Amino acid sequence: MIALTLGLAPFVPEPHVWEKLKMLFNGTLTKPLDIFDLVFHGAPWALLAVKLTRTLTRRSDSAA
Repeated sequence: MIALTLGLAPFVPEPHVWEKLKMLFNGTLTKPLDIFDLVFHGAPWALLAVKLTRTLTRRSDSAA
């Protein structure tokens, strides 16, 4: 829950990750600060995905 909250903060006027992803797909993500912002706010989501993948992989390996 914390990773998702940190990734979406600040919420107003729209979440940073969403704003930066829209900029990326529109081709307007060119400033170094915006790129850093995307990486910074996307990192908790990426770490959560890696953690969940490793946890699920280890469970399926130990069940076999």
